[in-house]
Amino acid sequence: MDRVRLRPVQEADLETLTENGSREADPWNWFKYNSADGLRRHFAADGMLSEEAGTLAVENPEGTLVGSVSWFTVQHGPSSACRALNIGISLFPAHRKRGYGSAAQRALAEYLFATTLAERIEAETDAENTAEQRALERAGFTREGILRHTQFRAGRWRDNVIYSVLRAEVSLDEF
Repeated sequence: MDRVRLRPVQEADLETLTENGSREADPWNWFKYNSADGLRRHFAADGMLSEEAGTLAVENPEGTLVGSVSWFTVQHGPSSACRALNIGISLFPAHRKRGYGSAAQRALAEYLFATTLAERIEAETDAENTAEQRALERAGFTREGILRHTQFRAGRWRDNVIYSVLRAEVSLDEF
């Protein structure tokens, strides 16, 4: 899967990311209105990369910005060894259904395993978002089950499907 490139978000990306983060453009990831100023403040604070979370831009082979991937730390027990990373993706509508989602999520998993001590990377998606479920499976993630009523979006509680990939399941030869 070498169909995309991940890179740090640049200031020039912020307007495009804001425009494509609307309810109409990305209904599966839309939970509330976010201001362009909020995104700029986040970028100014840490370049959208920190020890606990981050966002990277996704480019297609031609170098066009097609979306972003992100992650945050989740705790599954009392010690720091019980941490996992939860990833997400937002592809711009014009660039969906081309395999970029699977490629970007696989590339992000490889990057995170190469640069962190995480043993587990997980992803959740709405139970009705079958396209994302297929993308995660193509990226090598294993479906684990249903998390009932985990997100309130679009006026109702929604179930999520949870997926994961473990360090031993991802080849890090290129890193």
